[in-house]
Amino acid sequence: MHFERAIISDLVIITPKRFGDDRGHFMETFREDLFQEQIGSIRFVQDNQSFSALPGTVRGLHFQLEPRAQGKLVRCSAGALLDVAVDIRVGSPTYGKHVAVELSAENGKQLWVPTGFAHGFCTLIPNTEISYKVTDYYSAENDRGLQWDDPELEIAWPVKPEDACLSLKDRQQPKLSELGEVFSW
Repeated sequence: MHFERAIISDLVIITPKRFGDDRGHFMETFREDLFQEQIGSIRFVQDNQSFSALPGTVRGLHFQLEPRAQGKLVRCSAGALLDVAVDIRVGSPTYGKHVAVELSAENGKQLWVPTGFAHGFCTLIPNTEISYKVTDYYSAENDRGLQWDDPELEIAWPVKPEDACLSLKDRQQPKLSELGEVFSW
């Protein structure tokens, strides 16, 4: 596995090694020993999977408040998506900045998103599936979001706002300037 620090160094892009032949390929998508060596002692408690039929489906930008904040190890198990993590840690030198990485079943890349970041994605092709491990259980009480197309974030989404397929919840999230102090650096 190759671990690469993103522009925001707390975010890590992980590329597993693929071993292939005429039958297909094999790869280790997670190794606790290597993860701990490169990122730290993280305990995952739940695996999640989401399927989106349409390209241009946007899910996010989501996060959970303390004491139920979640770190996420995200990968695309089918199709392709643009994965985005926004730093929402007040006081951070990269507050309001983001990292966007194309994750696909073909490239095998994964993104480690620690607590203190809002996370979301946009599907690039039909029938895209995202799988991710989280460090805490889902908590409706602590579930929050950030407006996905807030101009202040300057995210180059691959879909126009009027063409995006969004949930009602994701259409009603606050802008960064309205968020308040949800995490501190």
